[in-house]
Amino acid sequence: MTQISKTLAQLYETDFVAWTEQTVKLIRAAQFAQVDWDAVIEEIESLGRSERRELKSRLEVLLQHLLKWQYQSNLQSGSWRNTIDEQRNRIADLLQESPSLKSYPEVVLAESYSRGRKAAMNETQLPQSKFPVECPYTITQILDTEFLPDPA
Repeated sequence: MTQISKTLAQLYETDFVAWTEQTVKLIRAAQFAQVDWDAVIEEIESLGRSERRELKSRLEVLLQHLLKWQYQSNLQSGSWRNTIDEQRNRIADLLQESPSLKSYPEVVLAESYSRGRKAAMNETQLPQSKFPVECPYTITQILDTEFLPDPA
């Protein structure tokens, strides 16, 4: 390992932003031998995981608010509607930017629903039995900007 790549590897551990800036300079200058490729690969893999994590998190929040909308309809508010719209918009943005994630919401629906259901129970303090065990909405409904569940 050359002195430059040793320094770059240390920078990766101590100052991530400086590491990214230095790595970009090296790649643009076609100094490929100086690049810490293991770290670059790790970061590229991390980006994909991050996109999936964000999509799943937004789906959980969306499901939480759809459940609140349906099962605590007497407290529906513009804030809840804004949260529902915001989550749908951000999910749509993620799917547009990364079309390969199009099937991912279906893959994580059961787990996302379970977490969204738990959050809705915590927030509403309604009994667990009030909420369906299985997700009562299809992915199409969940992502449909016009869909809101009818009050229970």
